[in-house]
Amino acid sequence: MQTAPLSDKIVHAFDGMSRQLQVAARYLLEHPREVALLSMREQARQADIQPATMTRLAKHLGFEGYDDIRQLYADAMRQDGLGFAGRVGQQAKSQKLKGDQVLAADMLRAVGTHIAALAQPAMLGDLAEAARYLERARRIHCLGLRSSHSAAWHLHYILSITGKHSIMLDAMGGIGADALGSASRDDVLVAVSVMPYTRQTVDITEYARACGVPVIAITDSPVAPLAQSAAVALIVPTDSPSFLHTMSPAFVVAEILGALVAGRNGKAAGEALARVDRQSAALNTHLKSRGRR
Repeated sequence: MQTAPLSDKIVHAFDGMSRQLQVAARYLLEHPREVALLSMREQARQADIQPATMTRLAKHLGFEGYDDIRQLYADAMRQDGLGFAGRVGQQAKSQKLKGDQVLAADMLRAVGTHIAALAQPAMLGDLAEAARYLERARRIHCLGLRSSHSAAWHLHYILSITGKHSIMLDAMGGIGADALGSASRDDVLVAVSVMPYTRQTVDITEYARACGVPVIAITDSPVAPLAQSAAVALIVPTDSPSFLHTMSPAFVVAEILGALVAGRNGKAAGEALARVDRQSAALNTHLKSRGRR
């Protein structure tokens, strides 16, 4: 169950829900395994709402009762194992029947479709708005843990070499978040996380927002935890024929953001990159191309 069974339906209905129903809906999106396995009363306790709210949510979504939702999630759990271990078993069986090349082709087609979908007008507008935030920021803090680290780090790298004051919140010893101690509304936090959401990323993002720091979120749902606290939420698809969600669209979005910010700071970016070129030449950083013999 890479995507919760009712995720699309919940996203479409989310804005029309009361605040309490939104809390219950977010629980379904973030805890699909618990929905399948725990009692409604226990789920309500974990979500810090009344059990009756879960029943109201079920009726709001068109079900007779919450047991219907639990059964739907239990069926989905049996179908794909609800976790990386279960999904890799399914992938292995399919791969054995169809072959490595078919799986590789399916993954490439899926990634290509996802990235092409990012060119929709709404997404382009969100990217431009996010770039404006980053251009104006005194400092940019980049956060991404586990599978999301590569996207956050790539943005940090681009921003750094083009002259922006970027800080990667991944210091050794678990002190990365300490850099937020002096952050303010003049800074920006770019946070990356997709389902299953990393708790530490969500906690750090909520802390930054409480300090008045604007948040740019790269995540997979408009009602994901990061999206709820974001000045701009950049929603990326993650579905993949592989056992693991794809991070390619998030990586591409990070790369686009870096390029947009560099372009908006053309003169400063040019001067910064000239310094990088001089240093690379002085330290012989890159291999020189050799002429053919």
